[in-house]
Amino acid sequence: MYKNIRDYQIRYTDVDFKDELKLSSLLSVLEESACYSADELGFGYKDIAPRGIGFILANWYVEIYRPIKLEEKLTVHTWPLKPKNTIVFRELEVYSGDEKVCAATTRWCMVDLKTFSILPTSVIFEGDTREYNDFRAVDFNSWRLAPMKDGEKKYEKFVSPSDYDHYFHVNNTKYADICLDAFSVDELKDKSLESVQITYVKQCKYGEKLEVYRSSDGEYYYLEGRVEGEPRVRFKVKFRNI
Repeated sequence: MYKNIRDYQIRYTDVDFKDELKLSSLLSVLEESACYSADELGFGYKDIAPRGIGFILANWYVEIYRPIKLEEKLTVHTWPLKPKNTIVFRELEVYSGDEKVCAATTRWCMVDLKTFSILPTSVIFEGDTREYNDFRAVDFNSWRLAPMKDGEKKYEKFVSPSDYDHYFHVNNTKYADICLDAFSVDELKDKSLESVQITYVKQCKYGEKLEVYRSSDGEYYYLEGRVEGEPRVRFKVKFRNI
């Protein structure tokens, strides 16, 4: 069955102060593979953008089985599941040699690039005869992240041009840095990421001030990014001690 398989070398600019792969760098690698796979299958950016259609990420769920270190060579395997209604699922596995070090599942939506309204997948997949894998990289289906009822403000930033992608909103990988900037160096120095869930609620635009609130139940940290009190992104994060 179909898989796109691609190699990546972890560079100095990809790691944090512990020489571990940054979450934003990991998501960038995964998104690169997803985009190359879509290109390969004929529904990539260059195929559908001329029709005024695009894919945007709605959700990430990522499990990281151990810290990924500077200069490791990673191999990413990715494949889509059969499109459903308004959602396309994509699975990803990351290997260092023969060791699986990370797995992720994602949900993507098709949108009208003028209005950013969600479109049915049938717009481009009607009559699709491709054979799709039906196996998952990680068994996960709990996509809903509830609105935060409490929480303490930990970080804020103004959206800048460097946050933008070609859809003129904050690229999904940028939120990973925003999430971890809501922690201090002392809080992170003895921890590594074990799992991360992200739900993108609404786009952030240039000049908006995104405020990040944080709470914890003792096992997970919950974060919510808001613009003038309106939720834009939610995170559920679990660390392991190192």
